[in-house]
Amino acid sequence: MSKFINPFTDIGFKKIFGQSVTKGLLIDFLNDLLKGEKQIKDITFLDKEQMPIYDGDRGLIYDIYCTTETGENIIVEMQNKYQDRFKERSLYYLSQAVVRQGERGTKWQYEIKAVYGVFFMNFYLGTEKGRFRKDVILADKETHELFIDKMRFIFLELPSFLKEEDECETDFERWIYVLKNMETLKRMPFKAQKSVFDELEKIVDISALSKEERMKYDESIKIYRDNLAIASGQRKLGHKEGYEEGIEKGIEKRNHEIALNLKSIGLSPEQIMQATGLSLAEINDL
Repeated sequence: MSKFINPFTDIGFKKIFGQSVTKGLLIDFLNDLLKGEKQIKDITFLDKEQMPIYDGDRGLIYDIYCTTETGENIIVEMQNKYQDRFKERSLYYLSQAVVRQGERGTKWQYEIKAVYGVFFMNFYLGTEKGRFRKDVILADKETHELFIDKMRFIFLELPSFLKEEDECETDFERWIYVLKNMETLKRMPFKAQKSVFDELEKIVDISALSKEERMKYDESIKIYRDNLAIASGQRKLGHKEGYEEGIEKGIEKRNHEIALNLKSIGLSPEQIMQATGLSLAEINDL
C-alpha cells in the first residue's frame, strides 16, 4: 500500500496545490519554477469555473486558477492523458484569461496583467522527446527578442524527467522528482535541503486523510487508473491496427511484383488475375 497520495489524481493534485490553507506549497513551487525571474509573495485562488463569455460558450474549468499579489494570472493544470490539439487548447485557455480582463467603457486602455500557464503533462507533447521543460513566449521570429511579456506557456513533460534522487541539483528538480515519484516513495526526500518538503509530507500522508477525504481519494484513484487503462488499450489497438495494415500493404506490394513478372513473360491478364487475386483494372494499370 502506498504511503503517500498520488499527486496526478484530481483530489491529490488539488490537496497539494489547490487549498488556501496550504497555498505556501504552490507559492514555493512557482518561485522555484520562476527562480531568477520573479518572486511571488502571495496568491489568491479564483473561481475555477469562469462564466461563459457569450450564450452557448462552454465554461472554462481549470485545475488551479489564481492571481498573484501584483495581479498576474496563473493557471496550473495537470493532464494525464494525451489530447489532440493540446497546444491549441492551452492557447485558448490563456487567451480567455486575457480577454476576461477587459472592462466596459472608454476609460479602460488595455491594461493587461500577465497570464502564465503551467501545464503538467503525463505524456509527450510532441515527437521531440528529452526536453522536460518547454518555455513558450511571444518573441520576434528573426531576433528572438521578447515581443510582449503578457502571455507565457510552461509545459512540463513528466516522462522526459529522468533524474534520480541524488541527481537533482535544484529545488525545482527536487519538486518534480517528488511529484513524479510520490506514490512509490517510502519516505519524503530532500527535507534536509528544504523545509517545505517536511510540510508536504504531512499533507500527502494517506494515513492523515479523514474518512471523507479517503473516500474521495479512492474514487479519484479509480478514475485515474481507469483512464490509464483506457489510454493503454488505445495505444495497443493502434499498434495492432498498424501492424495488420503493414501486413496487408506488404501482401499487396508482393502481388503487384508477381503480376509484373507474369506480365513480362507473356501471361494473359486473366491468368494473372487467377494467380495474384488482383483485379483486371489493377493489372492493366501496371
